[in-house]
Amino acid sequence: MPANKKYLTVSPWQRALKITAALIGGYMVSTAFHQFLMLFLPKKEVYTTMSFSVYIMWAVLMIIAFLAKNGWKIWGWYLLVSAVLLSPFLYQLINKQ
Repeated sequence: MPANKKYLTVSPWQRALKITAALIGGYMVSTAFHQFLMLFLPKKEVYTTMSFSVYIMWAVLMIIAFLAKNGWKIWGWYLLVSAVLLSPFLYQLINKQ
């Protein structure tokens, strides 16, 4: 059964933004989340779990990206979440020197 045309993205730019947000942004958010967890939990256990849970989280974030109506908004959200999750890691990295 074909998709209903009214639910499909018409603009090729929005489609490209959603695809890149799903692939790149979703992976960026999922790895940033696990980097954040490594600050508080033992790194070995998080790294072991990361090999499975990153892909599950990435798949969920891909679905969210394609459900969004605007590609720019989903990119904004993914960049904001990644920045928030990576900020303690970067702060700790800078203060080590």
